[in-house]
Amino acid sequence: MELPPQASVQVQLNDFSAWSSLNDTIMGGSSQAACRLTSEGLVLEGELVEQDGGFVSCRSPLLSTPLDLSSYRALQVEVDGEGRTLKLALGSRNGLVGLTERFYGGLRWVAQLPTKASGTTTIEIPFSSLKPTVLAQPLAMPLRLIRFNASSINQVQLLHSKFGEPGELNPEFRPGPIRVLLRSFKAIH
Repeated sequence: MELPPQASVQVQLNDFSAWSSLNDTIMGGSSQAACRLTSEGLVLEGELVEQDGGFVSCRSPLLSTPLDLSSYRALQVEVDGEGRTLKLALGSRNGLVGLTERFYGGLRWVAQLPTKASGTTTIEIPFSSLKPTVLAQPLAMPLRLIRFNASSINQVQLLHSKFGEPGELNPEFRPGPIRVLLRSFKAIH
């Protein structure tokens, strides 16, 4: 049985089986967190250290066939986030001859996800609110030259970082033990 296109997108967004952790150890930090699949969703769990880095994350594999969400206007995320402000980062090819892949660390389209101290937070992220960043810094390029391409999403990442808005510190950052549960993603019209 073939799934209708909308159901197919939801299944792809919630297939956390191949997600892996990416922590600040790639830049000399010492945070240790891992991603594991549970019956409730994807858990990011470990120890977050601010010195020499200050981030932990789970990310999807690089998608060989990008997701086409061009008929949607937003993503809805359900997450148990311990009152932390998390970030959602999307990789997207913008059609400018691979320009987005040429930035060191890759260009990511980012939104903040403020969460409740306990229970599940449901957050809607309009694609129009995503901000282009490179290594947590705002992109120094006119936005008319580069735009988010919802028809070519090639990676999804959930982070907790000492950086919040591009170039600014995250006021809800807390080093120490962390346990975040990503329950689901949903594309919405």
